[in-house]
Amino acid sequence: MADTTADVLFDRLIDWGVDTIFGLPGDGINGFMEALRTRREKIRFIQVRHEEGAAFAACGYAKFTGRLGVCIATSGPGAIHLLNGLYDAKMDGAPVLAITGQTYHDLMGMHYQQEVNLLGLFTDVAVFNEQINGPRHARSLADVACRTALARRGVAHLNCPNDWQERTEVDASAMNVKGHTSAAWRPPIVIPQEESLRSAAAILNAGTRTVLLVGQGALGAGDEVEKIADLLGAPVVKALLGKAVIPDDSPFCTGGLGLLGTLPSEKAMEECDSLLMVGTSFPYMAYLPDPGQAKAVQVDCDGTRLGLRYPIDVGLVGDAKATLQALIPLLQKRADRSFLEKAQVRVKDWWELMKTREDRTEVPLKPQVIAGHVNELLADNAIITTDSGTITTWAARHLKIRRGMKFSCSGNLATMAVGLPYANGAQVAFPDRQVVAFVGDGGFSMLMPEFITAVKHQLPIKVIIIKNNTLGQIKWEQMVFLGNPEYGVELQPIDFVRFAEACGGVGFHCEKPEEVRPALEMAFKSNKPAVVEAVVDPFEPPMPAQASPKQAVNFAKSLAKGEPNRVRIATTIFRDKVTEFFQ
Repeated sequence: MADTTADVLFDRLIDWGVDTIFGLPGDGINGFMEALRTRREKIRFIQVRHEEGAAFAACGYAKFTGRLGVCIATSGPGAIHLLNGLYDAKMDGAPVLAITGQTYHDLMGMHYQQEVNLLGLFTDVAVFNEQINGPRHARSLADVACRTALARRGVAHLNCPNDWQERTEVDASAMNVKGHTSAAWRPPIVIPQEESLRSAAAILNAGTRTVLLVGQGALGAGDEVEKIADLLGAPVVKALLGKAVIPDDSPFCTGGLGLLGTLPSEKAMEECDSLLMVGTSFPYMAYLPDPGQAKAVQVDCDGTRLGLRYPIDVGLVGDAKATLQALIPLLQKRADRSFLEKAQVRVKDWWELMKTREDRTEVPLKPQVIAGHVNELLADNAIITTDSGTITTWAARHLKIRRGMKFSCSGNLATMAVGLPYANGAQVAFPDRQVVAFVGDGGFSMLMPEFITAVKHQLPIKVIIIKNNTLGQIKWEQMVFLGNPEYGVELQPIDFVRFAEACGGVGFHCEKPEEVRPALEMAFKSNKPAVVEAVVDPFEPPMPAQASPKQAVNFAKSLAKGEPNRVRIATTIFRDKVTEFFQ
């Protein structure tokens, strides 16, 4: 029998090294599903419970492997469900291929059931976005789609009418030469011109108080980052997606930056006279040096991002690792280590403060206590995912990255619900590594059926749910940023232990400090997907490293306006910050 369009497509994806596809069947992709069935020994189909989970899992797979993540969904609503996960991939630069179905080719434009203009819908999210028109077209489009997603670190979208998926005729246009495309592609290694490197080195050598800010583009270049930090006596500040660039116990690391960052990192930015940004477009400009305060050099593989957040003096377009390797011989060893040493003293004090918060024994249980115990149970090569919300603060500040670990979350989109499907994608890619999702109850409950995906496919992920029965980040933003009482943020409690058990996994509960370690140890020892439900204080604030007077005033306003929990909230550690400004 002649190959169908679907046969040709998936054979070509196999040529590209694709061995995993996340998705959910539907009548708009029945032809694709049959081709996957007959290739199940070569491509593993991971059935999810919601297409959004498929896109998130593909994004997580791509982030943690550097390979192409692939997801598939039916026409209409199935394809629409992919979009949030695909925007996450787009905004964090993860290469993902989305395959979708469409209504019958000769009923398009006829208001048929589930017909949606998917090419129009995907126009903004995708760097490549085309409809497959038969077998000969499928092969060449697959080549271009995969190459574009990888080369441009974005989303490629292939759509195909359901009846064309089983089309077998081989006639092609006169201009379509068979085999005119290939599956060959390797990532380029780009190094800036020597003159630009020397200009950058001159700026950095002239400084006396240099800071490095590194993001996800510097992943894999940690050795070079530490070498430069040592040469220049420079603290290294990590954007959240760059948390795994260097370990948190590195003598140069000051931690994160921003609302969920550290005081040593903020102080380093406030006092620096030179700045080297590597692989980051950190969005919160208020936390960067004042314009004109510091001479700045930026390294990025995407030239359009140079100077996006700070008025740089030299922009270096290139691969982070190769560019830093070329820059290192041009840098002079800085004799004065006082700037770094001051940062190191602050880091020591900061970790001592974090440890006091992790060792608190009062009830209700504090989320920092959970993170402290999780740290001690993480394997040296653990893969950690987290979600968006107050959970991001606890993960950013209290989960300590060791050399060899991987970490990610939804960085630029900052969408909720990614932690669980990211973990599924990571465990599929790395079946022998420990994968831990550190999530909040709000984010987990959005896509909690994806825990069933882990059970179905025997993915022994560990899901630590910080349960406070509230949308905590929104609660504190309403009060501290706007000066309003909290509203609309309370969540109906869910018994996550019983849910995990009903799905076929295991669940453990803790709500007192002495219950935390036994619950975590049992979960981590299990060979099944496991949930730990940790009931914590809903009034524990995600403290900024240093609160501003405006935040303190807004906090006081929210209490005065009738904050329903003002008695409890007024006794939190945020009270101390308010007191500082009103004394």
